[in-house]
Amino acid sequence: MGALIAFVLGNFTLTFLVLGIAAGLIAAARAPGGLTRANVAEGLLAYFILFTIAIAYFYNFVFHVFFGDLAASFIGWANSPFQAEVGYASLGFAAVGLLAFKGNCMVRLASILGPAMFQWGAAAEHIKSILATGNMAPGNAGIMLYSDILLPLIGFALLWFKRSVDTSCAASGMASGTVRG
Repeated sequence: MGALIAFVLGNFTLTFLVLGIAAGLIAAARAPGGLTRANVAEGLLAYFILFTIAIAYFYNFVFHVFFGDLAASFIGWANSPFQAEVGYASLGFAAVGLLAFKGNCMVRLASILGPAMFQWGAAAEHIKSILATGNMAPGNAGIMLYSDILLPLIGFALLWFKRSVDTSCAASGMASGTVRG
């Protein structure tokens, strides 16, 4: 049981992705009309944002700010004040994710775009660390590295899916590239 708990907590990006998908499908099934394309698109996007951005980044905030030594060792790096900086940036992403959970498509885009830039930059640094030093620590390689690359792609795909079934997303400027108030 201890190994399972360690896996779930140590691979929190995967854990929260799975929880988000499950919650999104449950929400879609319970929505009026059931599992329609529109309900599935809304459920998956909303709960992806809630779990993989709002909750996961809050978890990351707690981990880096209050358990900096543990976070650094998990990544395979030395602890530094940068742990807290990453934590506070994560708190900002969590706050935007919470606002975007039931927000409009532009807020949802913002909630995915900021973390995407962070995650893809982190992935590049993790790959550099692997190549330069052979750092295969769990927080530098494996599920964490893959999630840094794939979660933004999943988020953008879900946003596109939502836009394809919801004309209000197209009206919000996502189709034309303009932002309307």
